Amino acid sequence: MLAKDAQDLLFLDPRTVTAFQDAPVSDAQLRAIHDLVKYGPTSMNQQPLRAVLVQSSTARGRLVEHMLDSNKAKTLAAPLSVIIAADLNFHLRLSELFPVLPGAEEFFADPEMRTASATMNAHIQLGYFIVGVRAAGLAAAPMTGFDHQALNADFFPDGELQAVAVVNVGEPAQNSPGFARLPRLQYEDVFTSV
Repeated sequence: MLAKDAQDLLFLDPRTVTAFQDAPVSDAQLRAIHDLVKYGPTSMNQQPLRAVLVQSSTARGRLVEHMLDSNKAKTLAAPLSVIIAADLNFHLRLSELFPVLPGAEEFFADPEMRTASATMNAHIQLGYFIVGVRAAGLAAAPMTGFDHQALNADFFPDGELQAVAVVNVGEPAQNSPGFARLPRLQYEDVFTSV
């Protein structure tokens, strides 16, 4: 079982922060995050998540234009914003990533089915990414409040990637005005037996 302090670090203590310290997120931290989260399972090991690091001021300005008004200032002030996207052509790597089933890419010949699977599994990997950011001692502020169509047209005009979330990442500000822990559903509300 995971030690109590690790459980606290990953699940019980963190909150979605709205303000970060003025400290960059290093390449070493990003690689450490990836080295953990790459092992999270996905259907047929398809691994469709792609993380676009929005680092230049020009790209940050473009991203902010697509955020809802309530998310613009937070995104502009974050040390790093990451567009989490689904690779809609993940199936082209299945011979490498899922060699136990030769021809696995044929299961995803239908573009609609492929898009649904890529999006679902990228969302699963988004959860791993958030936990990985926390494991690295950083804070993650995931947002889906943006104009998806406009962001995709701007950042992914070839249509091969599709944004699923934007995550601001960094060291939380000392007095970050985050929310107190909000209510959670009880076990009986979530789990049923059949």
